[in-house]
Amino acid sequence: MDENLQSQLNQFIRYVQLEKNFSLHTVREYTSDLEEFFAFLHAEGIQKIAEVEYIHARLYVTKLYDEQKARTSISRKISSIRSFFRFLNREQNIDDAPFRSLYHPKKEERLPSFFYEEELKELFEKNEGDEPIQIRNMALLELLYATGMRVSECVSLELTDIDFHYNIVRVMGKGRKERIIPFGQYAHDALIRYIEQVRPTLMKKENHQKVFVNMRGGELTTRGVRYILSEMIDNASMHTKIYPHMLRHTFATHLLNNGADMRTVQELLGHANLSSTQIYTHVTKEALRKTYMNSHPRA
Repeated sequence: MDENLQSQLNQFIRYVQLEKNFSLHTVREYTSDLEEFFAFLHAEGIQKIAEVEYIHARLYVTKLYDEQKARTSISRKISSIRSFFRFLNREQNIDDAPFRSLYHPKKEERLPSFFYEEELKELFEKNEGDEPIQIRNMALLELLYATGMRVSECVSLELTDIDFHYNIVRVMGKGRKERIIPFGQYAHDALIRYIEQVRPTLMKKENHQKVFVNMRGGELTTRGVRYILSEMIDNASMHTKIYPHMLRHTFATHLLNNGADMRTVQELLGHANLSSTQIYTHVTKEALRKTYMNSHPRA
């Protein structure tokens, strides 16, 4: 990569980290999106950002569509590049017009997938056990469902973030916004069992305060959690694909189905805007429709 481009990227990344307080996950996405764009510029023979014109922006988006990228992915990439140009316009007076007026593809309206209560009960029952890893995995599953926290938030938890007297957990969410989430007795018991009986054994010579650890005692990663959840689905012989946010979607859907108000769910999820939470009303309506269609004699 050209040294000047690398310098501009480094300045921008420092800005979103220190001033915007973006999460590590978001920073990685920005970095990846911009490096991919820089590779395109290099292939087009463009060495400086100041040389980029609207036609190059259009060519890049066309390339993304040709590669059959999802609209959500294309939308995010455009947003990342637009933010980068806006930053350079403010800091170095570089024209941000190439991406300012670029068409932003609408996101696909996909309803969140979730587990029905019977499915979740089966998932828990089929993964019970007394092996150390089973105990850890059950604590992880219980906490994710009990709190609806993001997987990235879960793997960042430290022992001091959990208050077992009041059954609450302190979570650092997006934009470094802190929130408090309560959890129930099932999660309490599973966590106590794991922390007291299993975690010290797994830690071995490691010395850190993260709640969840891998088999070598190191910090559990989001990729590790995805693998664990997939294994638990296989153990339950469930013919579905699980992804990390699915338990978060399930948490929100079950709360709303059982009478929780929208504002409370918004606060528990850490959504800045109520519109982000309102998609779950569509999920609960769809669940209601399916129940009706399956149950009513004249449906």
